[in-house]
Amino acid sequence: MTPTLVRQHPSRTGAAPRVDLRARARDWSEIQERMLVPLYEAVYERLDVGPATRLLGLGCGSGLALLMAASRGAAITGVDTSSDRLALARERLLPDERDTRTHTGTRIVQGSPAEAAPADAAGYTVVTAFEPIGCLAGDAEGLGELLAEALPLAGRGAAVVLAGWGPPERCTTSTVLRVAAKLAEPLRGADVWRPTERDDLEHVAERAGLRPDGSGRVACPFGYADADSAVRGLKSTGLFDPAITATDQVQVDKELTEALHPYQRADGTVWMPNVFRYLVARVP
Repeated sequence: MTPTLVRQHPSRTGAAPRVDLRARARDWSEIQERMLVPLYEAVYERLDVGPATRLLGLGCGSGLALLMAASRGAAITGVDTSSDRLALARERLLPDERDTRTHTGTRIVQGSPAEAAPADAAGYTVVTAFEPIGCLAGDAEGLGELLAEALPLAGRGAAVVLAGWGPPERCTTSTVLRVAAKLAEPLRGADVWRPTERDDLEHVAERAGLRPDGSGRVACPFGYADADSAVRGLKSTGLFDPAITATDQVQVDKELTEALHPYQRADGTVWMPNVFRYLVARVP
């Protein structure tokens, strides 16, 4: 929740919020990114990701999902627009770029998917878009634009994995995200939280010309050491950017902490059960 847990969209109505992008990327990498590990594992197991896999990760962020695919033997390419998150991905995946043994088959690309053309003419066998949609207005359209650039790089029959939030009633975090929507109300037309629709992923796949080939649901609880970690992790997703722009960091932190209170345990930890969906589609 991305990545992204969703792709960060600049507000259409004003300046970007004043945030420390480097600190936010670190919070994403150290706190939030791991929340979707069950989703990554379920998809890789279903697709039998391994040494024969050539994987393109869209919105790869700081590279945890790529690292998990590489540990299975896959050749991986990650693409994202965030230089700060990609710097962390390189630390994970290319610790010493002078030693080719450490990154054979691994590429990290900043920019658009079109810049990540595979060396193999056969194309990628798996394309993943793990940043879940179904949370921000316009996120489905943004994913469609990414796919339009990425699909020409995939081979015929390649698996394309799309991810999304589950039903709001099964995602505890949706109650917290409503706080972001309320605070962002003064920004008319901004990309703010919206309720998930059941067929969000199918609609994106259909518009992209993909053939659905199965789907699944995965429990991805959000667990944090304390309320401060929860606030930092959730803000690192970018979902609260419109709220920060409409108010300020202090107000968002205050209301977010209050919204998290029902999910804080006696020992101070925060626990929010969530369910995420994934759709596997094929390139015709």
